[in-house]
Amino acid sequence: MKGNKVAITGIGETAFLRKGEETVMQMMTRASLAAIADAGLIPADIDGHVSNKYVGHPSEEVAHAIGAATRRFTAVADTAGGTATTGDALRLAQLAIEAGLARHVLVPYAIRSTKPGGVYGFHAREPQKAGLEMPAGFFGQPTYFATMANRYAHEFGMSEEELASVSMTYRAWAALTPGAQKRDPMDLDAYRQTPMISTPLRVADCCLTTDGGGAYVVSAVEAARDLPHPVISVQGVGIGYNNYPHGVLFTQKPCTFDYPGWDSAAQAYAMAGVDPKDLDLAQVYDGFSISAIVQTEMLGLCDRGEGARFYAAGHAKPGGRMPVNTSGGHMSGGYVPGINLLIEAVRQLRGQEGDRQVPDARLCAVAGLGGNNHSTTILARD
Repeated sequence: MKGNKVAITGIGETAFLRKGEETVMQMMTRASLAAIADAGLIPADIDGHVSNKYVGHPSEEVAHAIGAATRRFTAVADTAGGTATTGDALRLAQLAIEAGLARHVLVPYAIRSTKPGGVYGFHAREPQKAGLEMPAGFFGQPTYFATMANRYAHEFGMSEEELASVSMTYRAWAALTPGAQKRDPMDLDAYRQTPMISTPLRVADCCLTTDGGGAYVVSAVEAARDLPHPVISVQGVGIGYNNYPHGVLFTQKPCTFDYPGWDSAAQAYAMAGVDPKDLDLAQVYDGFSISAIVQTEMLGLCDRGEGARFYAAGHAKPGGRMPVNTSGGHMSGGYVPGINLLIEAVRQLRGQEGDRQVPDARLCAVAGLGGNNHSTTILARD
């Protein structure tokens, strides 16, 4: 695959709500129609679909709901979390367009975190966890990522103030974002007032509970030049994998915070022909503050072991030298895994984000975490 062959031509989102009334299918439909309209297209122009295996609605249901054209290409992203929405689906869309199998590919996603079981239901169905880990009390994402934070602090050192700086940074961006779920100011005292969930992670270190949806449209660069918005091209996509199933990932892997992000970033930068120093901003999958710290390092925004200090120094804040998660990310903006980060990247590169606009933003990296997989995507304004 080569860069600058496809572009993200349309983006759409629903409101991000603490508890909504719509189903996943309803949210995907509304986000899809918004993305298609944003691209200057109509549903009959959509002839390619990439669905997500964890959503539970295949492409024919979405195609029927939006009134799409006859499906000429369908695929399923077979990865989890942000890898599926920001890397895997995008790569599948590019392959389809380059092969001439589709002209405009729709990628929808939605989540109801407030459904019974919420985001924990996925892990609770895994036999290894149900049989061995849950009886011992080792269950739930905050617990998993707390062990990562403690291991990281043991390896590299990390103070409470440095850890808190991640949450404070993203909250500063969310305060500038009208649709963000959490916009109230957060200083260190406010951070410390949020309840401890699993030491050292407080509520403020965890992603939000969100009911919401997002979608984007992928088209050939040549077609994108005839559509309403500036061309936001895909310069690089990299995906790294390991073979640890989610049922054993958090207990059997030698280093829990060593995601396959080093590999995905190397692939993406090589495909794009750029280096981390060329970036103007980044969007990093922040399920938890510790996962954001580690991925910030994997993107090359700072040296290994320096991620917490990078945030504490203010580099990622509004006005900093390397803005990160400019809509508030998953921890303050909304948790629609990965896809809202990709959508924010497109918005920033279009250059129309008002008070939170990064000046002259031309190149953005998006890191998508899936646990046993990881994606890095490089987007550029033409």
